[in-house]
Amino acid sequence: MSNEEQAQKDEAQPLNEEATETHAEEVEEVVEELSAEQTRILELEAALAASEATLAAQKDSVMRAIADADNVRKRAEGEVDKARKFALEKFASELLPVADNLERALQVADKENEAIKPVIEGVEITLKSFVSSIEKFGMKVIDPQGESFNPEQHQAMSMQENAELPANTVMAVMQKGYELNGRLLRPAMVMVSRAPEGGVDTQA
Repeated sequence: MSNEEQAQKDEAQPLNEEATETHAEEVEEVVEELSAEQTRILELEAALAASEATLAAQKDSVMRAIADADNVRKRAEGEVDKARKFALEKFASELLPVADNLERALQVADKENEAIKPVIEGVEITLKSFVSSIEKFGMKVIDPQGESFNPEQHQAMSMQENAELPANTVMAVMQKGYELNGRLLRPAMVMVSRAPEGGVDTQA
């Protein structure tokens, strides 16, 4: 190697070192920039996740509040409907003796007596009008003559053997029952048939 070539090589070596150092610095800056961006991305992702969690919690809270409000509304409507249906219960119970007395008057009246026929007709019309009026307010007469005994609506006052009727059949109604909007006000007092060899099953 000549002296000129050696001199050129010596001059090029510092330049290569400077270029390497510059490249390393540039790479380091890029790495720092990427690290800062990645850190920022991670921070944003964490903030987004926290926001989504908060949103989900708030949405759940709102849905619960709506459900609670709906339950309260339905409960209030049920109470109002119940109060409306049964507000007349005590008053209706007080009216039952009126119907009973009208029916008793018809039972004991001598229908063959021409002198009192207008009175009997008046009582019949009054009773029919009375029953029609109370039915408009949800009352219903329980008159189970000839029906099967129902312990939920009937009260067996006596039992009688009867071979012509099936066991547990209502043979006679001593006092009619009444219900108000499906709720029993008073059971019907009845006489129930039984087979000659057995007793009535009042729990059937």
